[in-house]
Amino acid sequence: MAANQPSWPREGLVTDERIGDRLWEALDRLPRGRGGIVFRHYALSSDERVELGKSIATVADRRELVMAVAGSVQLAERLGAALCHNPDAPTGLPISLSVHDDNEAARANEIGTDLAFVSPVYGTRSHPGTASLGTGRAAALAQLVRCPVIALGGMNPMRF
Repeated sequence: MAANQPSWPREGLVTDERIGDRLWEALDRLPRGRGGIVFRHYALSSDERVELGKSIATVADRRELVMAVAGSVQLAERLGAALCHNPDAPTGLPISLSVHDDNEAARANEIGTDLAFVSPVYGTRSHPGTASLGTGRAAALAQLVRCPVIALGGMNPMRF
């Protein structure tokens, strides 16, 4: 891991519009200095996404949380994010990628991904009807990727 990269959190929140006003409570529950946020909210207008991102970045900074911005290198850089998730352009920021299969694992290795999110390990409300990987397949994908991995999808303290 490069010297400028944070140590990746073990607990986190992946945001989207479905969370609504519960977003702020969820951010407050993340462990100070040990949690992370992947800011998605893709359905917002550009201006709304910037404004919400600024508010989340303020909370992340105050609570010492690692913040990633999904999809937009420009927004990630503007908000001072620690990394860009599934970036839309080349960036000097560390990047994370979603890894659901062997092809995505290979791509993560090809581009030098700094962090991979292997998912969905278990069924999840965020992707209804999507087949889960199960622990064996998720572990196999994690072994293919040459960077730290975070498991997503139906995870809870018992399953972790």
